[in-house]
Amino acid sequence: MSGRNTALTPPADAAAPVRHPDAPAPGELLGAHYGHCFGCGEGQPHGLHLEARAGEGVRVSAEFTVKPAHQGAPGLAHGGVLATALDETLGSLNWLLRVIAVTGRLETDFVRPVPVGTVLHLEAEVTAVAGRKIYSTAVGRIGGPGGPVAVRADALFIEVKVDHFIDNGRPEEIRAAMSDPDQVRRTRAFEVNP
Repeated sequence: MSGRNTALTPPADAAAPVRHPDAPAPGELLGAHYGHCFGCGEGQPHGLHLEARAGEGVRVSAEFTVKPAHQGAPGLAHGGVLATALDETLGSLNWLLRVIAVTGRLETDFVRPVPVGTVLHLEAEVTAVAGRKIYSTAVGRIGGPGGPVAVRADALFIEVKVDHFIDNGRPEEIRAAMSDPDQVRRTRAFEVNP
């Protein structure tokens, strides 16, 4: 197999992404969409605790620190954890479009090992929209925005209705999220699911 996957290539009639007028302002911390999310939730002791910020246009940036619980080989981040960090960052883009969307496809390139203790800086942007399909790309750099590239990904997200989560999620968690007395947390739990 050579070259880029055609499933991740926007069709010729795809539109440029448009930032929603109610999207968080550039520089604003997006916060966790769900407290128990492995990628961004504060309720996951071994989660990534990834923090994403809105950027200009339809871009976000995020950081997470690779902890010992995230390793695969001795002293190095597990590839699945790195893919999760990319997926979480890419999913955060949907806040800027103000749509509910899920990952349809994620293609990840692992460029260099990421040691435990590393701060991974991630940048992501939506490149095109075609109907319910949202095309995006991300890169992860070691130590900061100008650091060496460690991972990168291209993704396809699919816009869905909230019923996607209600119909398919485990009933206990769905009931707990829907009965949260905090209306903002209750709504956010279903807004974005990277």
